[in-house]
Amino acid sequence: MNTLVFDIETVPDTELGQRLHDVEDLDDRAVAKIMFFKQRQARHTEFLPLPQHRIVAISAVLRTRDDLHVFSLGDPESSEKELVERFYDGIERYTPELVSWNGSGFDLPVLHYRSLRHGVVAERYWEIGDHDREYRYNNYLSRFHWRHVDLMDVLAGFQIGGRSSLEQAATLLGFPGKLGMSGAQVWDRYQEGALEAIRNYCETDVLNTYLIYLRFQLVRGVYDRARHSAELDMLEKKLEQATQAHLQEFLSAWRAARHEP
Repeated sequence: MNTLVFDIETVPDTELGQRLHDVEDLDDRAVAKIMFFKQRQARHTEFLPLPQHRIVAISAVLRTRDDLHVFSLGDPESSEKELVERFYDGIERYTPELVSWNGSGFDLPVLHYRSLRHGVVAERYWEIGDHDREYRYNNYLSRFHWRHVDLMDVLAGFQIGGRSSLEQAATLLGFPGKLGMSGAQVWDRYQEGALEAIRNYCETDVLNTYLIYLRFQLVRGVYDRARHSAELDMLEKKLEQATQAHLQEFLSAWRAARHEP
């Protein structure tokens, strides 16, 4: 089976915020401040409800039978609708095992709302066995099926108290972790016009997630040690061939700490 490790980055949907709070005359920065303030009043956090997030980047590691790719969907000028369409088109084309870190709690629900917003059709993703019996007991939507592996959820034993951040888990295993940015900085960087930097950051997040996934495949016996080592070598070779500075930085940080169990 193909494997697609994915991550999204979001900013406040200020167009929705204008309508929710009746402030159509204000600019995006001011509207976002109101959205954060309202959420802080209601929930004592500035983390917005999921329908209020707008996707600005989707990055992935795609492992097919013969190759491996690290990329972001579309380009910096792509619309949100195009990014969402490309994500679901990838599922239609490759029928992959999806892998995420907190994808069940954040990435996929946000993608659900944004696909509704833009009317994006995703038949294969929403299949639960009505038209394809193979999906009855293994689909993308069930928390306990393997067609989508939310590593954060699985490794926590599906218990809220056991959850870890991607940064902590990556650091535990000797992987690079966050390099130069965090999710809390995305809105500020977006306002500065640094969308390329956001896409690069998203790609390093999926690389950390992919490395954790490979280790998970080892400890649950899907890969033996020879296969695990071969997968790591393939990733290292792919990063060696990359010309992008953020991928070279990731490779250097990984090599500096790399050790196999």
